[in-house]
Amino acid sequence: MIVRHLKEVKSVEWGNGLSRRFLLATDGMGYSLTDTIVRAGTSSPLKYPQHLEACYCIEGRGEVIDVDGNAHTIEPGTMYALDQDEAHYLCASPDEDLRLVCVFSPALTGDETHKLDGTGFSQY
Repeated sequence: MIVRHLKEVKSVEWGNGLSRRFLLATDGMGYSLTDTIVRAGTSSPLKYPQHLEACYCIEGRGEVIDVDGNAHTIEPGTMYALDQDEAHYLCASPDEDLRLVCVFSPALTGDETHKLDGTGFSQY
């Protein structure tokens, strides 16, 4: 059994927020679990060619926007899931941080960060 508290987990500055990584590849579960903060007013162009991802919003508001411009409101109680290599924009409202519980399959190793330098969709 794995039991962890937020104060015990690895925290990674991922580019536009903080990712607290509860489960990683070394835990042998086959998926990772994160508690992720997306900073208010940020927009992150992201894609994950090596992973499937599902996110569940527990605090804040924002949007996830696909490459065709279809926007979906994210608020507490909303889940969204991404297929491999599905490029998207993750945007937090200008007034408050967005907090998501995220599952990645296969699992993250733990040190992944994004390069949000304006040159396209950041990935890992």
